[in-house]
Amino acid sequence: MNSSYFSLERRHMLKGAGAFALTGVLAGCTTTASEIPDLSAAKALYGPLPKERFPIAALPVEKIDPQYYRQTVRYRTKEPVGTIIVDTSAFFLYLVQPDNKAIRYGVGLGRAGFSWSGRAMVQWKRKWPTWTPPAEMIKREPHLAKYSHENGGMQPGLKNPLGARALYIFKDGRDTLYRLHGTPEYWSIGKAVSSGCVRLFNHDIIDLYQRVPNKTPIVVM
Repeated sequence: MNSSYFSLERRHMLKGAGAFALTGVLAGCTTTASEIPDLSAAKALYGPLPKERFPIAALPVEKIDPQYYRQTVRYRTKEPVGTIIVDTSAFFLYLVQPDNKAIRYGVGLGRAGFSWSGRAMVQWKRKWPTWTPPAEMIKREPHLAKYSHENGGMQPGLKNPLGARALYIFKDGRDTLYRLHGTPEYWSIGKAVSSGCVRLFNHDIIDLYQRVPNKTPIVVM
C-alpha cells in the first residue's frame, strides 16, 4: 500500500494545482443527512450473520456514533448513479443513488487510505479474501513475513485484516494496492488508524459488495 507510485506526494499534488482535474466533477457535491436510524433499526442493520462462511457477531451499536450507521442521505453530485465516492476528510463512503441520494457508510482510514486520491475502478471483488502484506510493511514489521506472497498470505477468517469482503481498486489497468475492505474493529470507524486502506464494518462491506459490480467507478478525494 505504500508503493512510490501512490505516495503521499501524489496526494499533496492533488491538493494543489493538480487537484484541478477533479474540480469540475466534485464541485457542488453536497450532502445532508436524512433521519439517522434509531437504535432498534441499527440493531436490525447490524445483527448477527450466522450464515457467513465465518459467522459474524452482531455489532454493539450502542457503542457506535450513529452518524456512522449505514443510511440513505440527500447527496448532490455530478457523478453518475452507481459511482463510489470516498470522502477521506469526513470518513464517509457514498454510493450514488437516483434522485440526488446516496447510501452513506462510515469508514476508517489507515496511512494507505490517505496516500492516494483520484479516479479509478473496482477491478474485482473477493469474499473472505486472503491478505498479503506489502513488502514495505513486512520490512517495518518483520513478524508479518509469514504472511508474504511467497508464503501464501494470511488465510481468510475473522482475524484477517481484510475482513469479510474486499474490493480491489485499479487505475489505468494497474493495481493501486488500494482496497475497500471489512473489519471487525468497529471502534476504528470514523478514525485514522495505524494501517490499512478504507475499512468498513463487516456488515457494511458485505452490503456494498452486493450492490456494486466489477468495473464500478470510484472517486477518492
